[in-house]
Amino acid sequence: MTAEKAEDTSGKGGFSGFDPKSVEPYVVKDPESLAINMARAVEQMGRAASAWLAPRETGEKADSFAQPVSDMVKTLSKVSEYWLSDPRRTLEAQTNLMGGFFDIWSRTVHRMAGDTVEEPTSVKRNDKRFADEDWVKNPFFDFVRQAYFVTSDWAERMVEGAEGLDEHTRHKAAFYVRQIASALSPSNFIATNPQLYRETVASSGANLVKGMQMLAEDIAAGRGDLRLRQTDTSKFAIGENIAVTPGKVIAQSDICQVIQYEASTETVLKRPLLICPPWINKYYVLDLNPEKSFIKWAVDQGHTVFVVSWVNPDERHAGKDWEAYAREGIGFALDTIERATGEREVNAIGYCVGGTLLAATLALHAAEGDDRIRSATLFTTQVDFTHAGDLKVFVDDDQIRHVEANMSATGYLEGSKMAAAFNMLRASELIWPYFVNNYLKGQDPLPFDLLYWNSDSTRMPAANHSFYLRNCYLENKLSRGEMVLAGRRISLRDVKIPIYNLATKEDHIAPAKSVFLGSSSFGGKVTFVLSGSGHIAGVVNPPAKGKYQFWTGGPAKGDFETWASKATETPGSWWPHWHSWVEKLDKRRVPARKPGGTLNTLEDAPGSYVRVRA
Repeated sequence: MTAEKAEDTSGKGGFSGFDPKSVEPYVVKDPESLAINMARAVEQMGRAASAWLAPRETGEKADSFAQPVSDMVKTLSKVSEYWLSDPRRTLEAQTNLMGGFFDIWSRTVHRMAGDTVEEPTSVKRNDKRFADEDWVKNPFFDFVRQAYFVTSDWAERMVEGAEGLDEHTRHKAAFYVRQIASALSPSNFIATNPQLYRETVASSGANLVKGMQMLAEDIAAGRGDLRLRQTDTSKFAIGENIAVTPGKVIAQSDICQVIQYEASTETVLKRPLLICPPWINKYYVLDLNPEKSFIKWAVDQGHTVFVVSWVNPDERHAGKDWEAYAREGIGFALDTIERATGEREVNAIGYCVGGTLLAATLALHAAEGDDRIRSATLFTTQVDFTHAGDLKVFVDDDQIRHVEANMSATGYLEGSKMAAAFNMLRASELIWPYFVNNYLKGQDPLPFDLLYWNSDSTRMPAANHSFYLRNCYLENKLSRGEMVLAGRRISLRDVKIPIYNLATKEDHIAPAKSVFLGSSSFGGKVTFVLSGSGHIAGVVNPPAKGKYQFWTGGPAKGDFETWASKATETPGSWWPHWHSWVEKLDKRRVPARKPGGTLNTLEDAPGSYVRVRA
C-alpha cells in the first residue's frame, strides 16, 4: 500500500496493513491506576445517584418520565404496526436494513485488501461528532460509524414510509427517532469513540473521575434533575459583565419591571422604543455585552429604549394569564413611557413569544381604539402556528393536560422543563457534546455569555402557559381570528400599523416558513426580512461583526420558497436596514431624555427581577 493510501481519511482509500504502533494509544499501560480511578468514578456515580434520589425520597420531586416515555412508545408502536402487520412489508424492512449492513461489509473487505472504495453519501457526511481521523482509519471504528449512519437512516425511512399515520403522529415519530439516534450515537460512549477511548487510557480513567464528580454536582445544582452545564457560569455576573448598558428601573408591576436606558446621543427620535422580550427567557439576550448588545446599539442610533423585564414567577403568579401580561406588562409599560416622556406614540419590538403577545395585544388595542403603538417589529415571531416546527411534538391534548396537571401543583412550569425542550430541538449540538465533554472527558466548559443566558431559565405561570399552548400551538386561534382576550374576540386583520417581520433562515423554534405565513395575517403593510443563521445568532448580529446576511424582497405572499428564491441578499447585519425602516416612519428628533423624566427611579438597570434564578 502506498503512503498516500495509508494516510487517507476520506473513506475512499484502503486500510493500511497492521501497524502495532496504531493500537498503542488503546492499550492500558497502568492497569492499577485505571482500577483505582474506576473505583473513584463509581464512588462519584454513587454521589450522583444520591443527589437524584434525595428529593424523590422526601417527596420534593416526582418523576415525570412516564408520560413522555409512554407517548414515545405509543407513537413508535404505530410505525412498527404498519411494518409488522404484513409479512411482505416486514421482509422489505429487514431486507433494506440487512442490505445496508452487507454494503458496509463489502466495502470493508475491499478496503482491507487495499482497494479504493467510494463511500455512499448515506455514510460519508460532514459530521463533527466523527471528526477524529480514527473514525475512518481504524477498521473497528469505521464499521461502527457506518453502521450507525445506516441504521439511523433506515429508522427515519421507516417513519417516512409508514402509511396511514396522521401528520402529527408522523411528526412525533420522526422527532423521537432523531432523539434516539442522537442519544445512541457511538460518539457518546467510551468503548465506541476513539478519542474518548484514547483519553481514558492516557489518563488511566482520571477523566471519568472528574466527569462523574461534575455529574454529581450538576444533579445537586438541579435539585435532583440534571442541570447540564454548557458554560462556566462563575465567569459571569448580571450587571457587572453582562447586561451592563446604563439605565434605570423606572416602574414595577407584579409581573414586570420597566427599564429606561440612558441616552448616548444629544438628540433622540421623538417616538420612544419599547422592547417586549419573551418571558420564556430573560431579556438580556439583547444586552449580553457592549459589543453584542442590540439595546446599546439602538441607544447609540438615537432611540429612547424601554425594556420589559419579566418577573421570574412563582406560586403567587399562577393565575396571571395572557390578559394580565398584555395589561400589566405591555399596557403598563406604555403607561410608564407616557408618564416618563410625555409621548403617547411609540415604536415597539417583540421577540419570539414576546412578539406573539405583542401581536395579540395590538389586535386587542385595535378593538379598543388604543393607538399608542405606531409601528411593530417582530423578531422570529409566530402568529400562525401551522408550520411551528418540532415544538409541536410536545403539543397535543394529552400532553397539555399532563403539563397542566403538573403546573396545578406548584402554580408554574419549571424553567428547566422548557429549557430541556428547546435543547432537544438540537440535541446533537446542545445536549450530547456537553454530556461527552463534561462527564466522559471531564472537561470544564468554556465561558460563553450566550450559553450563560441560555442556562438562566425562567418559570412560567400556569394560566399563561396553558393559554399559550392551547390557543397558539394546539388550536392556532390567533391567526384565525378566534382568540379571546379580555372578553373580546380579537383579529390581527384589525392591526393596520406598519410591521417589520424578521425571520431567521435556520430557526428551529420559529421556522422561517412559519413566520413568513404569519405575515399575511395582519391588516396593514408588512415588511418581511429573512436573516442568516438561527433564532439567536440571526437576531443578535451586530453590524461591526460583519457576519451573515439578510434577504429582502416584495410582499410576503405566495409560498416562502418562491419568495426566498427571488429575494435580494445583502451581506452583514439587518440592524441598519431596520433602523432606516423606523426612521422613514417618523424621523423627528427631540433633545435626549433623562431616564424616568420626573418619575422617581427605583434602581439601576438591569434591575432585581432579572437576577432571580429559577
